[in-house]
Amino acid sequence: MASPSTQQPRRALVLYGSETGNAQDVAEEMGRVVERLRFDTQVAELNAIGLKQLLQHQLVLISISTTGQGELPANSQAFWKALRSTRLRPGCLQQMRFASFGLGDTSYPKFNWAHRKLYNRLIQLGAQPVCDRGESDEQHPEGIDGSFLSWSAALRQRLVEEYPLPEGQDPIPDDVLLDPKWVLDFADSTASNPLDNDTKVIANGDASDIPPQDLLDIPGGLTATIRSNQRITRTTHWQDVRHLQLDIPGSRPYAPGDVLTTYPKNFPVDVDEFLAIMDWTSQADTPLRFVPSSPSTSLTATLPISNVSQNTTITLRKLLTNHLDILSIPRRSFFAHLAHYTTDPFHRARLLEFTDPEYIDELYDYTTRPRRSILEVLQEFESVKIPWQRVCSIIPVLRGRQFSIASAMNPEADSDGSNEGNTKIELLIAIVKYKTVIKKIRQGVCTRYISSLTPGQKLTVTLSKGGLGVSRRELDKPVVMIGPGTGVAPMRSLIQQRMQWRKEPVSPSPEQKVPANDLLFFGCRNAEADYFFKHEWAALKEVGVPLDVFAAFSRDQRQKVYVQDLIRQQRALVYAAIVEHGGIVYICGASGKMPQAVREALIEVFQSEGQMEREGAEAYLASLEKSGRYRQETW
Repeated sequence: MASPSTQQPRRALVLYGSETGNAQDVAEEMGRVVERLRFDTQVAELNAIGLKQLLQHQLVLISISTTGQGELPANSQAFWKALRSTRLRPGCLQQMRFASFGLGDTSYPKFNWAHRKLYNRLIQLGAQPVCDRGESDEQHPEGIDGSFLSWSAALRQRLVEEYPLPEGQDPIPDDVLLDPKWVLDFADSTASNPLDNDTKVIANGDASDIPPQDLLDIPGGLTATIRSNQRITRTTHWQDVRHLQLDIPGSRPYAPGDVLTTYPKNFPVDVDEFLAIMDWTSQADTPLRFVPSSPSTSLTATLPISNVSQNTTITLRKLLTNHLDILSIPRRSFFAHLAHYTTDPFHRARLLEFTDPEYIDELYDYTTRPRRSILEVLQEFESVKIPWQRVCSIIPVLRGRQFSIASAMNPEADSDGSNEGNTKIELLIAIVKYKTVIKKIRQGVCTRYISSLTPGQKLTVTLSKGGLGVSRRELDKPVVMIGPGTGVAPMRSLIQQRMQWRKEPVSPSPEQKVPANDLLFFGCRNAEADYFFKHEWAALKEVGVPLDVFAAFSRDQRQKVYVQDLIRQQRALVYAAIVEHGGIVYICGASGKMPQAVREALIEVFQSEGQMEREGAEAYLASLEKSGRYRQETW
């Protein structure tokens, strides 16, 4: 294939479809790869781009994750709908040259489906790949980097061959710092530059020990009020699990499997520490704004903080509290940045080691294994001083965390009328707090924030669709629910929703009753410590709700018992519900070993109860997946 003309402007469009931010991180890394090859580069989410723009760039790179039952993330759905239009003619994208990388999890049946669907549709419309597609697996010991590093190296080599630079011009070396498109500057032009002053660092002794309660400005955000924030595990139990009840004004319909996203804040003690080690304390509350780093920066280019505009003024303290994830585990690119901001040769050499693909194991041992945070890295490499103007191009954005809703939408007000006019939402959240291999206590950024919330406090949330695809039309079929730990949250929502549907006038008549009870398989450590909603399940049984609950307690006896063991024990009920009565399987909870173990248990049930060969049992399970009767939502 002939190389593209070197006389054309080198423009690259880097797109991402991301649910939790990982695909966006990959896209930004792709952007740096092509920027070093001297492409004029734009990074944006898929929904921000029209199909015509795909043809206005020499190169399009795409990073996309898979969500739900093999679906594309929310920020790429509009793009996907346009791409699937029947009005598009075959070959309409034949001028498009692209490469794509998918982020998936092999514990899901539909591993990397979103990426494969998108890739195949682009090929169908005539787009030409410049290299083989890449895919990562969340279960890989080295995470995304386990496959992305080798794929991005191969991509770079292909681009060097396909898009040669003019004679006398070389790629930008890896040790040269790339300029961000936007930097911070003083909002008031008369303000003095603290970098030119020998200012003594003053600690903020008046700081509260909890984050400020101001509401965040989030696109599509809703204001929720905390009704209760109750610990439901014993205080002697190793894990603090919270049952949250929130009110949102107005009617906000939701369904089982839908998620509520909460947006955390950093605590003042950590923000003050960050300001101090960077020598920014005296500058912390000076009004700042974003400005283009050079005249070539397009004014439509995406700003580092999505909900902060060019006209918005902000301070370093607010950025570090509300917008920047100073406690996240750093990626390789973070160390590459830091190496430019130290005068200590030993520190510089050590930081550069972490960017070398040959030392990926060492990077993992230093960052991921002990869960070492950005703040701790900066405490250790004390010679590093990041210019405050560039902080938003070095520290990743603080993103919202999704939690499955643990309640059903109740169209009626509470009996005391206190919830009238509001939407009530309940969550079941495990507070992340543990010791690492280096004996340091780690706390989840979001769950630490959640644990600090008190009744009456307001916070910003967003409500979004989940991937379970629950429908009232399926009420005449039994459901088999597997939800260990906090995975029981969407199962509780489903149980409550089915109870409400049965009360409605259009419910099936007695002659059309569900032919088998719904089954819930729940797993935890101890019957007396973390058996969530235990009394609720017993009460439902007493009032005749067609539900059988089987609980596995892994630590209450010498031999550990898990949900997959109970599925085998109750094989006759499971087989009857799924096979004989056309039931639907729902699996929720931690990704990894649990979904695979449940899958294996179901195959064994089909073999023993259905007299199937192994191959036939696997094929039957695959048919359940294909027909939408096997649905998984794990995290």
